Amino acid sequence: MRDNRQFCPVCTSLLVHREIGGIERPLCSDTSCGFVFWDNPIPVVAGIVEHEGKLVFARNALWPEGMYGLVTGFLEPRETPEFGVVREVAEELGLRARVTEFVGAYGFARKNQLLLAYHLVAEGTITLDAELADYFHVDKAEAEYWPGGTGLAVRDWLLSQGYDPQPRELPDAVKAWMKAPIDQD
Repeated sequence: MRDNRQFCPVCTSLLVHREIGGIERPLCSDTSCGFVFWDNPIPVVAGIVEHEGKLVFARNALWPEGMYGLVTGFLEPRETPEFGVVREVAEELGLRARVTEFVGAYGFARKNQLLLAYHLVAEGTITLDAELADYFHVDKAEAEYWPGGTGLAVRDWLLSQGYDPQPRELPDAVKAWMKAPIDQD
């Protein structure tokens, strides 16, 4: 992940770049401080939401037309992943949900995230918050997955349920957007 830090967040000294453990990392130029920017992945929860017997895929308001995914969100301090994914479903879709199982952990290198994916069963009427622009329901037997990130969680969960999901060809606008610099997200 690109990092533009110039100053140490601990003591405000200038950061320098040195190799540590075979990787070039920013670290504090003041050796008495000892700060190293490790660039650890950010934990993000993702929900495979089942509502009225179908899966729900949503489009973030910042995403191009044709790009849909799972409900995702950052964990809050001292929050368990299970609580966080239920909270995100409530905030973004307006649904009451319960976690049925942990699907898996998936790396999302583009944003330096560790995705913790869960299957949830949800009830209520979908009410999108401002973060989402659209959603759709799809039968599990007809659900497709996208070749990365949360799409792999969808694939793995559907396979575990006895379905044979097929990869979804992404629209050209989505492919271009995904190749764009990360600060455009």
